[in-house]
Amino acid sequence: MPRTLRIGTRGSVLALTQTRWVEAQLRRHHPELATELVVIRTTGDKITDVPLARIGGKGLFIKEIEEALLRGEVDLAVHSLKDMPAELPPGCVLGAFPPREDWRDAFLSPRWDSLDDIPPGGRVGTGSLRRRVQVLHRRPDLEVVPLRGNVDTRLRKLETENLEAIILAAAGLKRLGLGHLPRGYLAPEEMLPAIGQGALALEVRAGDREMLEVLKPLDHRPTRVTVTAERAFLARLGGGCLVPLAALGELTDGRLRLTGLISDADGRRVVRDQAEGEPEAAASLGTELAERLLAAGGGEILAAFYQGAG
Repeated sequence: MPRTLRIGTRGSVLALTQTRWVEAQLRRHHPELATELVVIRTTGDKITDVPLARIGGKGLFIKEIEEALLRGEVDLAVHSLKDMPAELPPGCVLGAFPPREDWRDAFLSPRWDSLDDIPPGGRVGTGSLRRRVQVLHRRPDLEVVPLRGNVDTRLRKLETENLEAIILAAAGLKRLGLGHLPRGYLAPEEMLPAIGQGALALEVRAGDREMLEVLKPLDHRPTRVTVTAERAFLARLGGGCLVPLAALGELTDGRLRLTGLISDADGRRVVRDQAEGEPEAAASLGTELAERLLAAGGGEILAAFYQGAG
């Protein structure tokens, strides 16, 4: 092991909070371990006024950190799993998945308790294409307004941009000690979460056996099982922030249930289904559900997206 374990992270308040939590867990299991946080500014941090889908989608918040990892400048990278593409760069592996936080989306509003309460024409803010299409599918009479920036910035925009509500990931709010702010949480029937939402991914160099051993106590099997199914679903569909995809894996009574969704850009056409199987078959379950959705019309939706992008 290096004398000091260098942990790469973004510099946002949320990223630092998450990484410091990982750092504390590492020290709890390895009291002799010295650690150092290395803050790396990513492309996603530099461009804050453009929707993610327009500038490349997934990977914008991790690319520079992975490059530092591969150059040996850091020994471990801490990411929000929902920011990660299905394919990792050669030479990188995901070494551990700590216990997942709340995967739901949170509903914040100064006056309304739910999406259904907002009057027609009301403005709802979100930076996520996935959230946008699910809001419009349920409430096509609402206006969905693009929303970028850190949590504090988005909370300010709720007041300054005449928004009836904003939708944020519950996990980020809870990790920041702001779990008291939401008026409510959106059920999966209303808002299926992003793939990997609420989970952290600890990335290391492939073949770094010492780091993989150090991370073992932080790996949470139920989280690994559910996100493996979700990421297999993502990998088969080949999507990112450019395509509205959502999936949620849940373990109940020893069985794994996976729900997935593909939508067009306006939420008019949504293909959704579930699959269930053994936890040991998580990856194949994700692929199976993706194939089922492709056959049910998701393939046409994706083809239209890629044709428009080309």
